[in-house]
Amino acid sequence: MSGRASGRGLRPNALGPLDTVVMAVAGSAPAYSLSATAAVLVGAVGLAAPAALLYCAIPMLGIVLAYGRLGRIDVNAGAAYSWVGRTLHPSLGFLSGWALVVAATLFMVAGSLPAGQLTLSLIDPALASHTGLAGLVGAGWFLVMLLVVLGGARLTARAQLLLTGVELTILLLFIIGVVLHRGAAAAFDWSWLGFSHFDGVSGFASGALVAAFCFWGWDVTGNLSEETRDGRRTAGFGALAGLAVVFLVFEAFTIAVNIVLAAGTVTPGADALVLLGEAVWPGIGGKLLVVAVMLSTVATLETTLIQVTRSLFAMGRDRTMPAALGAVHRRWNTPWVAITVVGAVALVLFAAATTLGSVADIVAEAVRAMGLLVAFYYGLAGVAAVVAYRRTLLTSVRELLLGGVWPLLGAVFMLWVFFESLSALGTASVAIGLGGLAAGLVPMAWYWRRGSSYYRPARLDAARALAAESPYQAVRRDRRPDAAHEALATDY
Repeated sequence: MSGRASGRGLRPNALGPLDTVVMAVAGSAPAYSLSATAAVLVGAVGLAAPAALLYCAIPMLGIVLAYGRLGRIDVNAGAAYSWVGRTLHPSLGFLSGWALVVAATLFMVAGSLPAGQLTLSLIDPALASHTGLAGLVGAGWFLVMLLVVLGGARLTARAQLLLTGVELTILLLFIIGVVLHRGAAAAFDWSWLGFSHFDGVSGFASGALVAAFCFWGWDVTGNLSEETRDGRRTAGFGALAGLAVVFLVFEAFTIAVNIVLAAGTVTPGADALVLLGEAVWPGIGGKLLVVAVMLSTVATLETTLIQVTRSLFAMGRDRTMPAALGAVHRRWNTPWVAITVVGAVALVLFAAATTLGSVADIVAEAVRAMGLLVAFYYGLAGVAAVVAYRRTLLTSVRELLLGGVWPLLGAVFMLWVFFESLSALGTASVAIGLGGLAAGLVPMAWYWRRGSSYYRPARLDAARALAAESPYQAVRRDRRPDAAHEALATDY
């Protein structure tokens, strides 16, 4: 299977290193993730929320390393969909891509409804509790972001620089405000970063599942690699830098919640971020953080749209989904059919979700279901990196640690969280997560029978791919006239 199909493709070199870092941060959506999950995380693990994030970040870094290494040898908008399929098995690769599609589609509701609710709260707090109206306003935000994504990667990057820049500025101001705040409810305790506050193994798994959702989104850099300058390396760097930024923000704010807010203040359905803002800067603090969360939500809607549409584009290009999904707009170089389909499906889900209950209830169930799907495809990607680089792992200690041990640790952790959480989660979350994943078996079986070349892949082998890349690099460095005429080995 070729890394790229012939014909019109996505716009190359549209993004640079700074753009990819901003995309990774926006994908993880610091303010939105804290707003949507802090109450869920505190409800699951209590004072151990900072520890849950810490012990999820360590193996998550292994998955980031896995993505960076896989992206170096296979630049593909499908990311894990392509990598897992070419190393482990095509069916697992398809299900990895499908898991991302389902998780991203769920997020269209879990992200748009709070965006609408937050917008209404800035106008009149009484309107924020109206689920139907929140869905209508959220759908408006979603359509705006849909048009931005349709306009191309460069327009998307410019919008992200503005949205994420303002969001991070507000969050940084509040971190400073917490440091200067007086009248703390509790003194900092190092045990918040230990294991003593977890309620057994299942409690730890529940916290790790929510933490996995918090970090989810940095991998948008992998889906944008075909549109990134020097995508083989830049995408991995952007993911690594983005994860570092959001980890520091998450830790700072969860520790701040423990310090500033009294025990029992963060109840199910409460917005811990707004409560923290009111406690630090009464009057204006809550409003400012509402603005930050709204901007973060809108920004991550954009990156999630990129992930799901680029994944569907890759599937359409490979004929594992309708070929029309692989069509690219002649002017904007974006997968316009995939974008249109996602928009239509999301609007139907908005209408359905508004009948299911309060915004907080919908978001809580969706977060847990998305956590299952994220843990699934992240785990498979970690295993894929180890398999792809298996012939190079013993060449040095660094290669063994960064290419084998750490990605494998991340993969085992994610897959353990996936299976351990099945018995701890509610029926609705498990049904949504596993049901959505199982639905992918239908298109997988259909297009496999129709003979898609994706199911007869060229195996991804790092040793061979890197050996093929080296002569090309050597020719580029060698400016002798005859060097340009040497034969180049390639794996693509």
